[in-house]
Amino acid sequence: MATVVIFVTVRRSPYGLYVYFCGMNRNGLIISLFAVLALVAGSCSKYQKLLKSTDNEQKYEMAITYYEEKDYYRAIQLFDQLLPLFRGTDRAERMAYLYANAHYEQHDYILANYYFSQFSKNYPNNKNAEEAAFMAAYCNYLSSPPKSLDQAVTLSAIKDLQLFTNQYPKSERVAKANELIDELRLKLETKALDIARLYFSMKDYKAAVINFQNLIKDYPDTRYRETAMFHIAKAYIYYAESSINEKKGERYQLSAEAADNFLANFPDSDYAKEAQQIQKNARKQLENLTILQ
Repeated sequence: MATVVIFVTVRRSPYGLYVYFCGMNRNGLIISLFAVLALVAGSCSKYQKLLKSTDNEQKYEMAITYYEEKDYYRAIQLFDQLLPLFRGTDRAERMAYLYANAHYEQHDYILANYYFSQFSKNYPNNKNAEEAAFMAAYCNYLSSPPKSLDQAVTLSAIKDLQLFTNQYPKSERVAKANELIDELRLKLETKALDIARLYFSMKDYKAAVINFQNLIKDYPDTRYRETAMFHIAKAYIYYAESSINEKKGERYQLSAEAADNFLANFPDSDYAKEAQQIQKNARKQLENLTILQ
């Protein structure tokens, strides 16, 4: 009789068990497949009976077991049934925290944010309340989209992280929260810079100036201040050049003032020589306009 070697790997999924196998003998492989399918069917059948059961004690014990085994999908389904039934008890408090964390472990950050937030509000004296408040904000951080997309979630994450640092100023998590706030703010600053640069490249110099100015106004400590201030001066002189005669003087004056301001703040900048040229050209054009008048 030939020796048969079969390797079987079983992995749990939300819908049962995935089975990976290989063998050296065709008949042996077919036999093993049916044996594993029976295991899958038995496991699913047992879980379905548990879901339909009225034995809430067993459901609670199994929900905790599934959670500890990192079978978060099944744990969540059982918690869904149990939480309304145990409302107002210590078990409900424990399950509420595990329920939020199970959603986090499933990478469902929107629901995790909601349930962590609810937990921290409903159980402020719980030992996990601080962690839940941080995790609610952290889930928003994880949901923050690329800078090219709408940044409403990013703004919400910054707000939640700031609220956490205000609520728990002595927490060891404050340093991490501030680090995340800085990262999210940089994303918003970079998006604002990209928008301003886009208007500049499109030769919409008025819009470019407004957006560069808003970048500095909205983020006074931005690392892009030097770039923004230089491009304000540059955009103004281009704006002046394309303006009607009645508006040229005003806009050349704004360009000269912007260049003066830039050079006063960044005299050693890589942009300094170009800024000096902008300054010189703007003042020359102002002199020419004065002569013509």
